[in-house]
Amino acid sequence: MTAHRTDLASFADALAARLPGVWTSQYHHHTQHNEQFALGDQVWDCGHVQWAVAEFVLAHDSVLTGPDGEQLCVIDRPLHRDQFLVTPLAPEAGLKPHHFDGVAEPGGIKVTGDPVRAAAAVIRRVLPRYRYALAVVRHNAALQPEPPHRPGPPQVTRVVTLTWYEDGALGTPYQSVPEDARMTLYALGFQYHPHQAAFLLPAAYGEDGRALRVQALAHQLAHKGIGVNLRHTTTSAPTTTSAHPPAPAPPSASATARHR
Repeated sequence: MTAHRTDLASFADALAARLPGVWTSQYHHHTQHNEQFALGDQVWDCGHVQWAVAEFVLAHDSVLTGPDGEQLCVIDRPLHRDQFLVTPLAPEAGLKPHHFDGVAEPGGIKVTGDPVRAAAAVIRRVLPRYRYALAVVRHNAALQPEPPHRPGPPQVTRVVTLTWYEDGALGTPYQSVPEDARMTLYALGFQYHPHQAAFLLPAAYGEDGRALRVQALAHQLAHKGIGVNLRHTTTSAPTTTSAHPPAPAPPSASATARHR
């Protein structure tokens, strides 16, 4: 737990007064630990500032707001009574998670308790990265307001349904295959078995080989507007039959007596 430092508010006020443009400072005293959870979600840093917010109980913080909506957070640096941490806060209004994809976090820095030296460090090392990241995020929001959800598959009227049969064979009935798809099956190793009236993929290709051929089949037929399904046969448990006729029942005692 960090020690409560009474000079954080005055330091933040002095820092805000030395940043370019008009900056204001708002001090927050934390009466409960969970009050810093929202701050942890906003901190635009994946380094030591995020670590400090996540691992230590903060007694307070100050948020500096700049002329273009920029926000910097000032907190005590844990275990260093003569230093503070200054970090950007991620913007929230009108922005969604996908707007931050690919944007490097600007990150925060540690500064001494001297507002003049701290302001110089923030101006040189924080604000340029922060403003660039803000510009990229806002550009992303203008370019793609909604998340880039994947569209559903196109509807197709023709489909090749491959079936895993109970005996391990993989194939499809010949008559169910569209005519312009048959040569594709031949080219990928499917063999036509007249006595079964089906295209079957030889087991000799192995599990991986057959999987690659099925993947290639789906890819090639998609260009022809033909879908590919893969199903398993569902049948009731086969009836077990004996290879030999059942042994005759032993003769009864009365029948044995008659033959004596």
